[in-house]
Amino acid sequence: MAERTPPVHPGETLELEVYGLGHAGEGVARYQNFALFIPWALPGDRIRARVTEVKKNFGRAALEAVLTPSPQRVEPRCPVYAECGGCQLQHLDYAAQLAAKREQVQNALARIGGLREVTVHPTLGMADPWRYRNKAQFPIGRQGDRVVAGFFAPGTHRIVDIDDCWIQHPVANRILREVKRLVVKYGVPVYDEATHTGVLRHVLVRVARSGRDAMAVLVTATPDLPYDHEIAGELMAAIPELVSLWQNINPERTNVILGAESVHLAGQEGLVDRIGDLEFLISPRSFYQVNPAQTEVLYRKALEYADLQGDEVVVDAYAGIGTISLFLARRARHVYGIEEVPEAVADARANAARNGIGNATFLQGRVEEWLPRLQAEGLRPEVIVFDPPRKGCEPEVLEAAAAMAPRRMVYVSCNPATLARDLGILARHGYRAVEVQPVDMFPHTHHVEAVARIDRSP
Repeated sequence: MAERTPPVHPGETLELEVYGLGHAGEGVARYQNFALFIPWALPGDRIRARVTEVKKNFGRAALEAVLTPSPQRVEPRCPVYAECGGCQLQHLDYAAQLAAKREQVQNALARIGGLREVTVHPTLGMADPWRYRNKAQFPIGRQGDRVVAGFFAPGTHRIVDIDDCWIQHPVANRILREVKRLVVKYGVPVYDEATHTGVLRHVLVRVARSGRDAMAVLVTATPDLPYDHEIAGELMAAIPELVSLWQNINPERTNVILGAESVHLAGQEGLVDRIGDLEFLISPRSFYQVNPAQTEVLYRKALEYADLQGDEVVVDAYAGIGTISLFLARRARHVYGIEEVPEAVADARANAARNGIGNATFLQGRVEEWLPRLQAEGLRPEVIVFDPPRKGCEPEVLEAAAAMAPRRMVYVSCNPATLARDLGILARHGYRAVEVQPVDMFPHTHHVEAVARIDRSP
């Protein structure tokens, strides 16, 4: 059979009915049964769009006009929403966002994992889905004579200058504005990606759930930060909530934000935050969920799915600073947490001591190495919990987990595609995904977190 020639070409203008959302939050339309992905378009829109790219099986188009708006279309709050790549769905009614995220999980499970019988519950959303982020990573640069900082425009490394982001905590926005002022005052050279010159690359901010304490990290391309003492003193004085200030050194040509070396500049060495009734110490390079209110919702669901009775041995893979591990430990006989980042392991051990929890052991190293080793040594946990990065679990992790023969697994995921892939692999090893609960950790973006309950097949 001859291959079908795409019915559109770049530069062509079309009128389209949008019927769905893609995995990155773009609208999806069809022209003569050919799929087109259109950023900023919504299901229910009738639009005019210009084709920008044509592939074998799909194309991309730029939105030129909304001819008839979707009933779910709303006015974005952010004045630079259309320029900034931080949010993709501010123009979609929040209830519709939650429904779309559930559908995203359902579609991934069916198409990627071949799992069509799994119960996917309605997405758990927020009562107030604004100002929720407790972590910001602002790139900083120069445009002409101006120092700018904010977020990258979609598909580029052009910085959209931002003074007040609607999904960031207000303290983070204040710290960003003050850092920009001090950079100008002291003439600190900002980093230029093209030439790999300059000093200041990023400003990273973490804010405790209370809003009363914050940590800032100035990421530099060089070990020397000009006027570091003066900047530290003025920044701490200007922002009373700022209790910990660090410099992180990243000399590499890379998109990775943090380097391996951190230098304490002022204040406390860590930031203390709470999830439920547990306290957690956070250091600059440690992973910590960005939405504290929804993190508590997510972890309580993970604990419910684990269904611990008090006498179980549990493995927590990708343990971070021990957040999930310590929730589990209060209902288990013993928890083994595995984490690669040394600073996070140190935080996890300190957090166990801080909360008076003595039945959690934290192992430093890659899950891909530790889990097969523990399996070979004869560890047989009743429950295994996964909370991997976006890339999901490596095959050897899933194989070792299945060989340990736990009665149940719980999988916390920030990527429906890799969740579906890994659940499909576990199904072939005799483990059945029973139910999945999406949680809206990232309102107004296309991202969705989910937690899956996985039972050993009888």
